[in-house]
Amino acid sequence: MILVQEDDFQVDALYKGLLKANETGAVAMFVGLVRQFSDLPNGACHFELEHYPGMTERNLQTIVDEANARWPLLDVCVVHRVGRLSVDDQIVFVGVSAAHRADAFQACDFIMDYLKSRAAFWKKESQGSESHWVEANTNDEKSLERW
Repeated sequence: MILVQEDDFQVDALYKGLLKANETGAVAMFVGLVRQFSDLPNGACHFELEHYPGMTERNLQTIVDEANARWPLLDVCVVHRVGRLSVDDQIVFVGVSAAHRADAFQACDFIMDYLKSRAAFWKKESQGSESHWVEANTNDEKSLERW
């Protein structure tokens, strides 16, 4: 399942959707949250996540297809929020179920690395009246080298 949505998500429901009776030996999950990105004491921090409907989902499907080709997975769930998000809001859920934990852990890590650097999302951070578009992070690009 791949969802791009403004609404928040319920981790327990997504987890339960990954379970396959008599097959699941492991579920690995990642939940990304909005953290305080500024040390400035004044003004609330938030950001806007934008995407191109249709194109973003195809990007995510390509990443999930690659993970399924590399590891014997039972199921994958990716939920990514868009719109205005504030500190402590959930941004992304990646869940992977497999027969074995190593496959689940590696696939979840792989999907997050590729999602951070290859998925079609654009982020604008704001604090008070100041805002700026976030540039690509070189550390995210370096994380891809191990795959």
